Amino acid sequence: MVCGGFACSKNCLCALNLLYTLVSLLLIGIAAWGIGFGLISSLRVVGVVIAVGIFLFLIALVGLIGAVKHHQVLLFFYMIILLLVFIVQFSVSCACLALNQEQQAQLLEVGWNNTASARDDIQRNLNCCGFRSFNPNDTCLASCVKSSHPCSPCAPIIGRYAGEVLRFVGGIGLFFSFTEQWQGWKKR
Repeated sequence: MVCGGFACSKNCLCALNLLYTLVSLLLIGIAAWGIGFGLISSLRVVGVVIAVGIFLFLIALVGLIGAVKHHQVLLFFYMIILLLVFIVQFSVSCACLALNQEQQAQLLEVGWNNTASARDDIQRNLNCCGFRSFNPNDTCLASCVKSSHPCSPCAPIIGRYAGEVLRFVGGIGLFFSFTEQWQGWKKR
């Protein structure tokens, strides 16, 4: 039997919204896991990740209910919300992919100077002290401080991963932004 008409669109929308539901639950779970195991001590970061997970869960739920019940009003508002999310996500993804090394280093330094709790987590987990150099008067939670080995600065270590992470996040963001937009087109 061939899948056609609203039945095919309904099945695709249900599958994609179930995928978004799983992603949202994964976001919430990873944030809770990170704070539970002490990997992340910044409540602001965890709060944002959990808020994004809850928002994605609610949007996926609206889309799933609208698709299953063929509820035109829910599908209309779902399409409008997806369009707004697409614009934001597409812009952020392009920005992630467009940042050069100098801009990445500048962003990392601003973030380093503005977040004390994240700084402590980074120094402890990456075993480094200071951003570009270590001032002995500053506190550092890295294990290299207690040993006789010199501590390396954190900027080169973070810089190695920043480009890879931004390309990965930008690519994933572009992929999901176009799947969100595809859902909006399927409902028209």
